[in-house]
Amino acid sequence: MTTTLDRFVADWQQWHTERNESLRRPLGWLSLTALHWLDGTPTRFEEVPGRWHVAGTTVVRDLDGEITRLEPAEGAPGAEVEFDRGFVEVIQRTGRFGIRIHDREAPALKSFTHIPAYDPDPAWRLTGRFTPFDDERVVTTGAVVDGLEHHHRAAGVVRFRHDGAEHELVAFGDAEGPLQILFTDATSGVTTYPAARTLRAERSGNGSVVLDFTRAANLPCAFTDAATCPVAPPENRLPFAVDAGERNPRTGEAPA
Repeated sequence: MTTTLDRFVADWQQWHTERNESLRRPLGWLSLTALHWLDGTPTRFEEVPGRWHVAGTTVVRDLDGEITRLEPAEGAPGAEVEFDRGFVEVIQRTGRFGIRIHDREAPALKSFTHIPAYDPDPAWRLTGRFTPFDDERVVTTGAVVDGLEHHHRAAGVVRFRHDGAEHELVAFGDAEGPLQILFTDATSGVTTYPAARTLRAERSGNGSVVLDFTRAANLPCAFTDAATCPVAPPENRLPFAVDAGERNPRTGEAPA
């Protein structure tokens, strides 16, 4: 007979499997091998053909006299330029322009097995209440790359209780759509990635939300130095250990 716990574990295992499969994509996050910031000087990089530089708000590639011009949007997914083993992603972050190299032969992609994670425990599926802000707000956070900023549309706050105390987290998104939370806790930098993990707050009606910390997920920066992920805002630094969700893949399995 299938129990509630069995269903919970099975659902979590499917989520975990899908997370692993997403990282196995040939030109996904694990294919990133380098991040190079550009300036006005045409420069060659050993990973990709051509010379690259910035002219105003345009990134220019000169491939033996064949000129390609791209204008990546601030904070958006990059424009793509293909080469033999993958593609160059041209990005703009906090007014700086750069290129990221996606290589289907990347060592990290070839060596990947799975994302280390805590065993799923339904005790970490908590119920909270979402209170929207009266006015639209933008929360600015730093990034894992010094000097960069991220600007998040903040929808409101989620309040929940844990171990007899109430806690509050700022949720990004809008008042009606999906809610995303970037947070750290007492495991951050110990068994989980230090900058932040991300959690989707599931709406269940009448302002109630579910915080399933067993699905706390790593951002791309946990897997590659070529990502420019945000760090958690100060308001979202939980004082207790969330022994749930994904662990730090850079340190392997956490101790039992």
